[in-house]
Amino acid sequence: MRRALAELDRSAGLRLLRVSSFYVTEPWGGVPQADFYNLAAAVATTLAPRELLAVCQRAEDRLGRRRDGPRWGPREIDIDILLLGDIVWHDESLTIPHPFLTERAFVLTPLREIAPDLRLPGGELVAGLEGTGRARKLNYP
Repeated sequence: MRRALAELDRSAGLRLLRVSSFYVTEPWGGVPQADFYNLAAAVATTLAPRELLAVCQRAEDRLGRRRDGPRWGPREIDIDILLLGDIVWHDESLTIPHPFLTERAFVLTPLREIAPDLRLPGGELVAGLEGTGRARKLNYP
């Protein structure tokens, strides 16, 4: 995950601002696999939604991501765009805010850590959302 953060921080038009603790969670999506490791990062960017997606996917590819497995199956790295300011975006390859953002504790827990007063584009306070599952903070330097 540190390599993924470094890849993103080196990208033109993107600067890493804050990073949450690391969390371990049960897998989501119904495909049997090992636990997930998660974090949330806040970035400053001048990139448009599709440009930001391309940067994230290039970082995933450089870190060994394969896209030929089952949906929600095991993968080396998965970088999701959760929010992009107040932008609401939907096309065939990208939806912002992330469509499962409010349902997943493994997303909400680290997001609340770095942005406790964050509101979704519709005004909903992230601090008031719980999601399903549990996220356990790791004591990792």
